[in-house]
Amino acid sequence: MNGLAARIHAALPQTQCTRCGYPDCAAYAQAIAGGEADINQCPPGGAEGVERLALITGQPAAALNPENGSEGPRHLAVIDENWCIGCTLCLDACPVDAIVGSNKLMHTVIEPYCTGCELCIPVCPVDCISLENVTAERTGWRAWSEADAALARNRYEFHSTRRMRDKGENQKRLEEKAEAALADLTGHSQHTDPVILDQKRAVIEAALARARAKRDPGNGEA
Repeated sequence: MNGLAARIHAALPQTQCTRCGYPDCAAYAQAIAGGEADINQCPPGGAEGVERLALITGQPAAALNPENGSEGPRHLAVIDENWCIGCTLCLDACPVDAIVGSNKLMHTVIEPYCTGCELCIPVCPVDCISLENVTAERTGWRAWSEADAALARNRYEFHSTRRMRDKGENQKRLEEKAEAALADLTGHSQHTDPVILDQKRAVIEAALARARAKRDPGNGEA
């Protein structure tokens, strides 16, 4: 991230809500710095957020783009534990790990960590998550603070690192299973036909090659 993008990123509220049209606040900051996005696409930052970005970028301030939403109070996600089925979909959707729970057990929201991003709402299959206004008429940065933004940014960075680690560990387990099957294809297959076994071997080898190339592109073919 270049210097301008970093300054823009630091001025965003870090709710990671994606309402700007980008996957996270960092991506939106980079898009603004690269001239690919306007400074009026962040509803959580509100009008004050646009003013902050205008000062940093030198661009004229403008009203929030209604296509991205409108400025509003801070909301807190609340789970109706009587209806929660423990599907864990909201845990995966939360960008700051503000929801805790286990598979088939009820979940709950850790209030100080919730950014009100609303990303947990559409993934809930039983509609047991609602939003509560926790800042009354205060909106935008008046409903948020630098401390809130810093906490959200830190938690999102940890969340992203954890997901990458978990993804890598899962990929490693899958590769090890594939390598074990390749080493003893007859023992791992119900088929004994040499032609079918050769076909399976080719499929596994190709899958392993793709996985290794994706993990370490530098070792791929030129």
